[in-house]
Amino acid sequence: MPNTIDAVALVYARALFELADGAGGRAKLEEIGDELEQVMELIRSDRRFREFVASPIVDRVKRSDALRSIFHGRVTDLLLRFLLVLNRKDRLGHIESIAQAFDGMIQASFGNIEVDVFTATPIDGGQLEVIKGLVRRALGKEPVLHRYVEPSMLGGIKLRIGDSLIDGSVEGRLQRMKSAILASGASSLRDQITKVIQP
Repeated sequence: MPNTIDAVALVYARALFELADGAGGRAKLEEIGDELEQVMELIRSDRRFREFVASPIVDRVKRSDALRSIFHGRVTDLLLRFLLVLNRKDRLGHIESIAQAFDGMIQASFGNIEVDVFTATPIDGGQLEVIKGLVRRALGKEPVLHRYVEPSMLGGIKLRIGDSLIDGSVEGRLQRMKSAILASGASSLRDQITKVIQP
């Protein structure tokens, strides 16, 4: 599930974006974006590493040495220096939010739009292409879809685009029906039922 992007993350993501763009334009932005996603995958998959990165009690010098040891030769010097700056400024705890903001900046600069797709069960490639086509026609931008499975959903689909949530889930439809019934009152409901029942 995506996190909220804070002001600190935006500042650092913008700085990384400008450095990468100045160092090689689109190709460098894509390279840094891929590397940052690999770093995030490591953080998400290894609880001990995640705690090591975010903990305020870890000595900054020792953490810098560890970051150099882990990432030297595995990521570009630009990204390694960026991680070291985050460590020196006690901002590594914001790395997930920074990575999310950076990815959003890349997508916006390429004319893309990030869309989170929530379904009760996994969807296949054909269904994903249908969703992509609908979003593309509606917004006039190339959607980059991120799939999330929410087993608690009864069915349907939810889309998060920026701060907007488009709720096409079964629960969402039922909630809207309930609100409409409460707003229109019981007499209106009886009239609607009568129209359906009587020919």
